[in-house]
Amino acid sequence: MTTSTRAARAGLLDAHLNLLAEALLPYRAAEPLLARWGTELAGILVGGGRLLVAGNGGSAAEAQHLTAELVGRLRDDRQPLSAIALHAETSALTAIGNDYGYDEVFARQVRAHGRPGDVLLLMSTSGASGNLLAAVDAARETGLRCWAFTGPAPNPLAGACHEALTVASPDSQVVQELHLVSTHVLCEYVDRALPTALAALAGQTAAVTATRSAAAPVDLPGPVVDDLPGPVVDELPGPPVADAGPVRAGVEVVVDGVDPAADGHRGDPA
Repeated sequence: MTTSTRAARAGLLDAHLNLLAEALLPYRAAEPLLARWGTELAGILVGGGRLLVAGNGGSAAEAQHLTAELVGRLRDDRQPLSAIALHAETSALTAIGNDYGYDEVFARQVRAHGRPGDVLLLMSTSGASGNLLAAVDAARETGLRCWAFTGPAPNPLAGACHEALTVASPDSQVVQELHLVSTHVLCEYVDRALPTALAALAGQTAAVTATRSAAAPVDLPGPVVDDLPGPVVDELPGPPVADAGPVRAGVEVVVDGVDPAADGHRGDPA
């Protein structure tokens, strides 16, 4: 029995759940990808990088859900992590759309906010949105890593990104629902990887500090006066003497830079 036949015979809920059930089996293969992305993302975010996210329509809501989990928290309390939903900045979005066209609404923000090593994650059920494809081009030019949540592969967005999680369902609602599951699982893996990422960052910081300390110039001890013989006046030329004054020896006191014993001249260097 085909999917359409089952949907026609079932109620709306059963039909929807049947579509979801059919998509779940192949979707289980996404586990290793989500685990790896979560680990990589944890290292990037604790190291000062950021996640840029975008989508259109329902996918925009999904993308904003993801940033809320990272900037806020998923379960346990932890440090906030930098994640920006590009479509949520409505003034910038409408200004860019008005001045440059809707295809540039995300690309221009990627160029403004993205830094090499950051991640751009795009969500789309079709994988064919022009503004998301333009954002990928901008991200690659800027040095960002590009990931995508999409519907069935192949599609243009999945092909343009470095990696993509694709949901094998013809129904856009099912695709979005599994994108939400992906969002939660990805955040779970980020949280799980954070302690290791923080420990690695602390180790790198300690190594850099140690390297800088080792490379710092070493202050050599000056001459130990007590271990040296006293000054031999006959072997060292002294300053010109105008008249037969007292012989100078030992430590001299200089007041305000003037040696009163030097008859108006500066004293010898200490």
